[in-house]
Amino acid sequence: MTEFDLRERNVLVAEDEYMMADQLATELAAVGARVLGPVPSLDRVLDLLEKTADIDAAVLDINLRGEMVYPAADRLVERKVPFVFTTGYDTSSIPARFEHIPRCEKPAQASEITKALKRALGAQG
Repeated sequence: MTEFDLRERNVLVAEDEYMMADQLATELAAVGARVLGPVPSLDRVLDLLEKTADIDAAVLDINLRGEMVYPAADRLVERKVPFVFTTGYDTSSIPARFEHIPRCEKPAQASEITKALKRALGAQG
């Protein structure tokens, strides 16, 4: 499986840890992605998904300020938008419907998450 190019891609970043969000946004921008966010809460992620038709990929922290991001993940699946999870949770705590979604275990480096996102895009298209 080859990595996919992120240039000119709209990438949603849902992350509530400021330093991680900032590093990831910087890394994605450095490879040419247009970063949507970072968005720190589930409500804001759902609002952005409602208002933004053109989302090519996403990075979702599973726990955003104490709320699980799964409703947003379900919407991305419905829209056929590839995404990766970032999390400190182990695989057994993630619902089975998301077992095929790539997961970067925290503390993940921004470059590792970017590579996983490129692979997810490449696997899709």
